[in-house]
Amino acid sequence: MVSVFERKKFWECCNRLCFFLILGLFCLGIQGNQNISWAAPFDSGQDAESLEVNMAGHELVRTARLDEDASEVKAVGQAPASKNEEASKYSEDSEAWPEDETVEGSLYPDPLEPMNRAFFVFNDAAYFWVFKPVGEGYSYVMPEVLRVSIRNFFTNLSMPIRLVSSLLQGKIKSVGMILVRFMVNSSVGFLGFQDVAKQALGYPIQDEDLGQVMAFYGIGPGFYLNLPFLGASTLRDTVGWVGGLYLNPLDYIIEDWWPNIGARTFYIVNNTSLRIGEYEALKDASLDPYVAMRDAYFQYRRNQIEQ
Repeated sequence: MVSVFERKKFWECCNRLCFFLILGLFCLGIQGNQNISWAAPFDSGQDAESLEVNMAGHELVRTARLDEDASEVKAVGQAPASKNEEASKYSEDSEAWPEDETVEGSLYPDPLEPMNRAFFVFNDAAYFWVFKPVGEGYSYVMPEVLRVSIRNFFTNLSMPIRLVSSLLQGKIKSVGMILVRFMVNSSVGFLGFQDVAKQALGYPIQDEDLGQVMAFYGIGPGFYLNLPFLGASTLRDTVGWVGGLYLNPLDYIIEDWWPNIGARTFYIVNNTSLRIGEYEALKDASLDPYVAMRDAYFQYRRNQIEQ
């Protein structure tokens, strides 16, 4: 039988392995794409705005030229200009206005795209072959009201992550709501199985994590990562996720390796059963599901940080 000392030693080795893995990914990403600034927050608003202005400028000029030609033909009563003259006028307009710049690659840094695509294929297969069938069978056995209650329980249990993250960002109002939610749901809500604070008090979940804390202090997302079983992430959010493991009471309540993994797997299956169809809709609506998932993740995280 494995002793307590050996289990703690195993967890220390796992933590060190995660640290060196993240460090190796970071070094590899810097070498693969030296032009990407990982320490500054990424902002593509100016590029998108300038591209939109250039496109609008082209369309306005072309529309104005067509209206001008039509008015001249109507006023003078002459025939429209020949194709050669139109081509020459169009070439002059093209010289007067800069050509549209073609955006090469994605707006989001992804120097490890080959590796990320391989993990994306792995996660895609794991979803359709394992998690979705298990989630569908689980939803057939478990009513939706019970599955929602289980999700509420795990959300209430992970309160320290949201509390510490809100404190580090100076969000005093969020801190108060998190504490009230935890006390109300843990007592009246039967250990968090019922979200009484949201239903009775109108206090929504304050979705905060350590990745948002680092963004609050000016640390950029780094580059995109698609992790096995965890899915879309970034270098910053991966570091925040590892830090959140030390704040999650689940790791202190269930210290044994296999029971802990079983509880986390049960949590994933329960959440998957409540979200079946979302991933399929995203995949069917996109030409490249990998790019769609990556871009949607960056936009989702940006909205979370801006709130």
